[in-house]
Amino acid sequence: MNYDSKIAEHIRDLPRSGIRDFFELVIGRTDVISLGVGEPDKPTPWPIREAAIRSIEKGQTSYTSNLGLESLRIEIAKYVEGFFHVNYDPKSEILVTVGVSEALDIGLRALINPGDEVIYHEPCYVSYNPSIQMAFGVPVPVNASPAHDFAVLAADIEKAITPKTKIIMLNFPTNPTGGIEPLEELEKIAALAIKHDLIVFTDEIYSELLYDDRKHTSIASLPGMKERTVLFHGFSKAFAMTGWRLGYACAPSPLREAMMKIHQYCMLCAPIMSQIAGLEALKLGASAFEEMRVSYEKRRNTIVRRLNAMGLPCFNPGGAFYVFPDIRSTGLSSKDFAIKLLQSKSVAVVPGPPFGAIGEGYVRCCYATAPELIDKAMDLMEEFIAEVKAGKHA
Repeated sequence: MNYDSKIAEHIRDLPRSGIRDFFELVIGRTDVISLGVGEPDKPTPWPIREAAIRSIEKGQTSYTSNLGLESLRIEIAKYVEGFFHVNYDPKSEILVTVGVSEALDIGLRALINPGDEVIYHEPCYVSYNPSIQMAFGVPVPVNASPAHDFAVLAADIEKAITPKTKIIMLNFPTNPTGGIEPLEELEKIAALAIKHDLIVFTDEIYSELLYDDRKHTSIASLPGMKERTVLFHGFSKAFAMTGWRLGYACAPSPLREAMMKIHQYCMLCAPIMSQIAGLEALKLGASAFEEMRVSYEKRRNTIVRRLNAMGLPCFNPGGAFYVFPDIRSTGLSSKDFAIKLLQSKSVAVVPGPPFGAIGEGYVRCCYATAPELIDKAMDLMEEFIAEVKAGKHA
């Protein structure tokens, strides 16, 4: 059978995740130091795990409301008001989802008609472009260049706006660069959204993980923006809950309702055990992640210093837990650099191109890894760079 002819064309031509391709290469290998997959190196804090264990022991294994547990939505509303400074009605403006990835997917499917354009910035998380395509939208990337500390300029977004534009999609702090969007640019983007009557999607999953005494500002909190913004957030990064697959979307009621229609048919609800764990996480608040955030800041300082010292120019990220060093001086492509480094030194990094065309010449390193392993990985990478310069890996 010719299976290619049976698979939907818009799915058949999608690339596999560049992150997961490299993750698959290191699964089962105990000798590899992985700076690849972006997740905390510590397990979920014990009180959060304990809450889920207790729920299972009590037999709380049923479906929940499609919207998510009301108690969780109430706590999300409190948390979002306190942290993001935006007020949402837990009954009509919050939807609990299976991770932020599902929330983004159903958000795009709920709003996009075939041919609608979505402006987003690159480098970006690998799912953005494919998710737009799977919703039959047209991805319109705008470069967030290292010259501007990987922030996206409102002027560049404005140049990309056409009569077909429906959504501007943002992610700050950004995966893979750790870039932060300056307030003045956020204000200009907000003005563009209002002027052109556009919806803004803002993925702020790394917003708790900021460094150098920075404070996070959500575009949803700016004047006139709540009514046209979908705020995506979740538990994976700050609360070390990647495997729990729990996220949420905050949106004006009509948009939340459109997203819920898709959610109830494709997912029904997030797992109740995860929701109960999320409820405990929000009650713990910053006490669940502040020590980890401080540790990440120290690790960032180490890895940025080491990469720059070995001749790989590296932007000092303001948030998240990634660095995006420039490896062009080695003469290797991003993919060759990552493969040869893995083969010769058993250190795993992710090539830059899966995060957008502007990523060629860069690799992503995740520093949510034990400090001693970061030191060892940098020693091995330094050896590798010396060998490349000596022509060993040509």
